[in-house]
Amino acid sequence: MTELKDSYDIVIIGAGVGGGALANSLAAPGREILMIERGPRLPREPDNWSVDAVFHKRKYATKEQWRDRDGQLFSPSTYYYVGGNSKFFGAATVRFRKEDFEDLRHEGGVAPAWPVAYAEFEPYYARAERLMGTHGEAGLDPIEPPRSGPMPYPAIGHEPEIAAFEKKLRARGLHPFPLPIAIDYHDGGACARCATCDGFACKIGAKGDAEVRLVNPALAKGGVTLITESFVRRLVTDPTGRRVVAVELEHGGEVRTVSARIFVSSAGAINSSALLLRSKNDKHPNGLGNNTSDQLGRNYMAHNNTAMMAVSPFRKNRVVFQKTMAINDYYLANAERPYPLGNIQGLGKLQSGMLTANLKWAPERLMALFAERSVDWWLMSEDLPDPNNRVSVDSDGTIRLAYTANNLKAHQELVAVWTRQMRALGYPIVITQKMDIKVSMHQCGTARFGKDPKTSVLDPNCKVWDVDNLYVVDASFLPSSTGFNPSLTIVAQALRTSEHILKELGETVTAAPPVQPERQPVAA
Repeated sequence: MTELKDSYDIVIIGAGVGGGALANSLAAPGREILMIERGPRLPREPDNWSVDAVFHKRKYATKEQWRDRDGQLFSPSTYYYVGGNSKFFGAATVRFRKEDFEDLRHEGGVAPAWPVAYAEFEPYYARAERLMGTHGEAGLDPIEPPRSGPMPYPAIGHEPEIAAFEKKLRARGLHPFPLPIAIDYHDGGACARCATCDGFACKIGAKGDAEVRLVNPALAKGGVTLITESFVRRLVTDPTGRRVVAVELEHGGEVRTVSARIFVSSAGAINSSALLLRSKNDKHPNGLGNNTSDQLGRNYMAHNNTAMMAVSPFRKNRVVFQKTMAINDYYLANAERPYPLGNIQGLGKLQSGMLTANLKWAPERLMALFAERSVDWWLMSEDLPDPNNRVSVDSDGTIRLAYTANNLKAHQELVAVWTRQMRALGYPIVITQKMDIKVSMHQCGTARFGKDPKTSVLDPNCKVWDVDNLYVVDASFLPSSTGFNPSLTIVAQALRTSEHILKELGETVTAAPPVQPERQPVAA
């Protein structure tokens, strides 16, 4: 067991994308950084790639239960391991678009502007792509934001079935482009380009999850200690309430307290809020960071997501790695509607048993036949911040997630538009499954950052307004969910925040300057 000291320079709670990126940026010999992870290392074993183990038996998902708005218990699809939920993500590492950082009107309301512009984020996005090992090709998406350089690695390419599909979509006037994705697929890379990537853990370590790309390299740099299977109960402040002085945790069967100069919660948008709420005291009766704004835990978002299986009775789809294409023609106001609908991505190839894990009515034999003949998609629309969609902690310590979906009309229209496209291309059977509250993989927004402490929990550097040495570095900070996977943006923000933490430690930092390059030409 790793020896736990009484004091460190920095304590990071959570070893997922946010905590991993922060540790990676701060790690150096001579620094004393403690990473606390609630779960263990996920073992690399045959069940990593088993549909039955992952989807039916839910072997790796937490056994913890949460409550919904009405108090009903449910089992969330969340994962407590080194690497966090990214162990099971689809590896998409997409930059938010320039318009996502501005007020953006949707059919269901307005996604609010961020306290920083895309131009300030751009150099951190570039660094984040290098950290994650992103493969892609710039210049093919008609709404791609400005870039200071190419993707770190070239696009992984489409298999013949998807390449043919791309030509058909272009013939219909659409602009498919290679989905930026973080897998180790290049000369010397370990990726086997298998069918068990999206939604599965990688048993050969070839997916760019937080453990592989961020945490392990941070440990190799030195200065970082990782402890696992340790639950953080609360953060303890000094009598003034202005500084956190210790973290109280359960470790090795004991309750310990550890002090530090700086504390960072990177436990995920749901668990970070729960931690700060559990840490309430006389100076912070409503939870840390909640005295002025009453925004802690509020504005929970997780996207409107639908999985689509488009089936042709007449042809089999022999693709193995299907998640290589994305379409943004409907992301902003478009030819179908004068407001955004969302993003469309290839979904990891659906296999027999994957959809029947959630569609109890569907005969497994029939769905297996459909899976052989389907092209599969992930349709993602923005859900909007609503203060009544919130995380709270019940008196018995159970997390309560109150969520009512919004902006549904736009999402339903995206599903309808793509259904028409699929049928026009010869796929008459279209099966869809909308994700519900249990799917919390894109959780965000519960401790939004902003310029005004009356309306936000965090300042633009992700420091809690009310506490001088407490940061939240995970998807909690997002003031809007956008219509994209949040992982790359969390990494970019962690890199921004790391510079401010180094300044807090008294170190000189040369920040990467904002870059506003010319937009790359769009392919015809």
